[in-house]
Amino acid sequence: MVPKYRRVLLKISGEVLAGEKGSGIDPDVTRNVCEQIKEVHDMGVQVAVVVGGGNFWRGRSSGDMDRATADYMGMLATVMNTMALQDTMRSIGAPCRAMTALEIREVAEPYARLRALSHLENGDIVIFGGGTGSPFFTTDTAAALRASEIGADVILLAKNVDAVYDSDPDENPDAKKFDRLSHMDLVEKNLKVMDLTAATLCSDNHIKIHVFALAEGGNIKRAVLGEKIGTIIE
Repeated sequence: MVPKYRRVLLKISGEVLAGEKGSGIDPDVTRNVCEQIKEVHDMGVQVAVVVGGGNFWRGRSSGDMDRATADYMGMLATVMNTMALQDTMRSIGAPCRAMTALEIREVAEPYARLRALSHLENGDIVIFGGGTGSPFFTTDTAAALRASEIGADVILLAKNVDAVYDSDPDENPDAKKFDRLSHMDLVEKNLKVMDLTAATLCSDNHIKIHVFALAEGGNIKRAVLGEKIGTIIE
């Protein structure tokens, strides 16, 4: 089996790592995610990961909280998830480097593009924490930015749903599933796949996005092999 892509960026939400608990980190779920990533890495694919922080923190805790403060707290939440992923990766024998947009040298390397590229080319899985390092940007935008910087062939957007729909399939049994979309479709159809800044960045840099469900075991490998699962956006 020959991978379709040489270098991928996997974007996963923090909520995925929480499993059914809804918050915190479920070690079994985290290990399953890491084993799927290792499986792809062992095929010779260079893998970078951007992880969210929603299992610990989502937005302001009150209307009185400053938006920038809330966003920095969210970035710290992603760093905790980055550390958990790195620790689990190493426990299963996967070479891994953690890099953060916020400088926290005691727990991870500060992000530097050329160093990240060097790690990838040397065979390390690289996990990017801390979002973009600036408030007012989502981890979707961080994923689009890092994918652009490292020259990723595709963003693997692992979600709780199996594809992109024109409405919420949990609320609308007649929701239409899309197999293929353009970057402009995300804007024109107002599809909530990722925020507008992230979608525009992917469009401007011609980065393909593959949306699929992470819950189904082996889907990361299927996406890397180019199987027709989920939704392709290009």
